[in-house]
Amino acid sequence: MATFVHLTPAAHAARIRRSGIRAQGREERRGVFLFPVLPSYTLTHQWLRELARRPGPRRLVAVHVRLDDAEPVRVGRYNDREPLLTTAADAVRRIAAMEDPRGWEVILPRTVTAREVRTVREVRQVTGWRYFPNAHGVTPCTCYGCRVRGEYGSQRLRRRRPHPFDGPPPPPRVLLARLDAAEARGDTAALREALGWYGLRRRGPLPRLTGLARHPDPAVRVALVEAVAYWKTPGVPELLRELANDPDPGVREAVADHTDD
Repeated sequence: MATFVHLTPAAHAARIRRSGIRAQGREERRGVFLFPVLPSYTLTHQWLRELARRPGPRRLVAVHVRLDDAEPVRVGRYNDREPLLTTAADAVRRIAAMEDPRGWEVILPRTVTAREVRTVREVRQVTGWRYFPNAHGVTPCTCYGCRVRGEYGSQRLRRRRPHPFDGPPPPPRVLLARLDAAEARGDTAALREALGWYGLRRRGPLPRLTGLARHPDPAVRVALVEAVAYWKTPGVPELLRELANDPDPGVREAVADHTDD
């Protein structure tokens, strides 16, 4: 039997003891995220500080889960797009043999039953890395996607290292003028920058942007996907379905990453 640990807010402990751990996520990363129990306490609970950065309860507990050696799982690093499909025993063997297993994870593609939960334990709340392994000493990114609202010290960090996308987006008329000028010059970099600002809005001039779905530069079409994916404007689902059939695999991948279908 292979033993893993799952880190979760302490508020979930009673429910997990009663009914197990629900699968979450989608596609290859849908399931329950686990890590093998290794001789090193620090490596076993390495994900704790990073998970504690998420909004919600900060105090986490360690749920120990025991699976059959032949149980199908996926194993990979946190940024792997296609984790390796293997068995629970092989996932433990692979990670235990690594010189540096930080950032690796095991995904069980189903719910963990209450019978498979062995113990729920308290764990030291200062264990592990934050942001990514070896992040200490690396200049933190303050962009809209990386920063965590309300995180301790985040406001001071943004004042010290302002990001170009800080602050409200330019007014609609300014963005439209930038789009027109970028298209007239054939400046794809400026076009992508304007689309990046549109990505910070909840809605926008979709009819004006729809023609970019046929722009010859795939990077512009990717930027279009990222700009409109979360808009509430009517017509966005139809545009994304069109881009999901784009001849460029990068555009199709961007649509898959930004939709639930």
